[in-house]
Amino acid sequence: MTEYVKAHLRQIVAIAATLVIVVPLAWMWQASRMPGSYSVMDMGYVDAGGGPVSSTGHHGDHAGTISVSDLVEDTDRAADVVVELTANQGTVTLASGRKVEGYTFNGTSPGPTIEATEGDLLEVRVHNEDVDDGISVHWHGVDVPNAEDGVAGVTQDAIGVGEDHVYRFVVDDPGSYWYHSHQMSHEQVIRGLFGGLVVKPAEADSRADVLAVTHTYGGTRTLNGEEGDVAVDASPGQVARIRVVNTDNGAVRVWTDAPYQVLAVDGRDVNRPTEVVGRRVAVPAGGRYDLEVEAPARIEIGGSTAIVLGEDPGAVDQPGVDLDMLSYGQPATLPFDPTEPDRIFDYSMGRRPGFVDGKPGMWWSINGHLWPDVPMYLVDEGDVVLFRIENHSGEVHPMHLHGHHAVVVSRDGEPATGSPWWVDSVDVENDETVEIAFVADNPGIWMDHCHNLKHAAQGLVAHLMYSGVTVPYRLGGDSGNEPE
Repeated sequence: MTEYVKAHLRQIVAIAATLVIVVPLAWMWQASRMPGSYSVMDMGYVDAGGGPVSSTGHHGDHAGTISVSDLVEDTDRAADVVVELTANQGTVTLASGRKVEGYTFNGTSPGPTIEATEGDLLEVRVHNEDVDDGISVHWHGVDVPNAEDGVAGVTQDAIGVGEDHVYRFVVDDPGSYWYHSHQMSHEQVIRGLFGGLVVKPAEADSRADVLAVTHTYGGTRTLNGEEGDVAVDASPGQVARIRVVNTDNGAVRVWTDAPYQVLAVDGRDVNRPTEVVGRRVAVPAGGRYDLEVEAPARIEIGGSTAIVLGEDPGAVDQPGVDLDMLSYGQPATLPFDPTEPDRIFDYSMGRRPGFVDGKPGMWWSINGHLWPDVPMYLVDEGDVVLFRIENHSGEVHPMHLHGHHAVVVSRDGEPATGSPWWVDSVDVENDETVEIAFVADNPGIWMDHCHNLKHAAQGLVAHLMYSGVTVPYRLGGDSGNEPE
């Protein structure tokens, strides 16, 4: 064989080897690219969790379906509480006086605290003054009818500049909640488009009521927009409910050297809470913990901010151990049997290289798949549902299911032994498996995503889909709807 032939063969081999690498990469790149607009119903694949597959409306099968837009509050009674919110973007002056660039509701960040009483019909009229990307408002932790959930492109269109949208829903469950934009949320929430929502019980509570909305602006932690300590007048022996609302992307630790009780988590009461000493609580991103504390006390939130209840007792050392809600409080009978589920779903989070919308990188995966080729978890109304949420991604993920509260069944195989631990936002640590269960009693198409909103924007989003429900809205740049 001549040198010319050898060189030619080497060239052919090199070209072939290059094609073996380049052609699959080119195919993956092309396959990952998204159209200018698309329906959430066309994303991924149906996972029925071992249950029946009935009419889903998925991938164009819309026979016998009900639209998300029809899943509204089923009452025409007059509203008990009416709130008007106007969204702006620009310079935000915090309660502390510091100025940051971002977004406001009614000229402030956090936006105005919305207060209602158990059973009230709440009507919120939202106006977008000048937020160019559009906005929506999600009622985090409130199990609203699907059309009121405020997810742009899934339950409504984004509210454009100069446009209005009215939300109406009954607040049946007293507790601590919050509201925030779910359009470009990884930017708009971080930069200020949120506020607190408190639903008081129908029967009066003698405790002092203290809201502590924690948020980090440009690296500086705040409480209700204040930096450092927030003083609350209280006489010695006065008992207060401290409502800690975490609006950041990661967990915040809360502690005090005074004995305290955890009264509620994510708007659901703890059954027969007991006194806690020498433990801190870890509030996940999006989560809310209500603590009962007696004055005087200093409640440290994140280490750089604190609620000072009455006279300041001085610095408080941080405990080194978190309170374990898996065994806190006393057991109580559940309204369903999580050991007999109708659907069992795996939500396994990892990270791997690939392409998302034509962009190469290391991306979050769900059950080995990259967005948008992720599960649509299918349920029928009335199903008992068990989710096994497994994390092997290298980072903690605060998981948030819209429209439902779930009870934590186990963690790493250890069953819950304390009070029923109801959550809508729960941290799943790396190399950890958390099982949660709930009854599918709120029809719609519901986001089930990481509430580290940067992670959600990078693909850590799936959906819970009720059979027979479809979506009339579109996602993607051409639609103007960008929920993450």
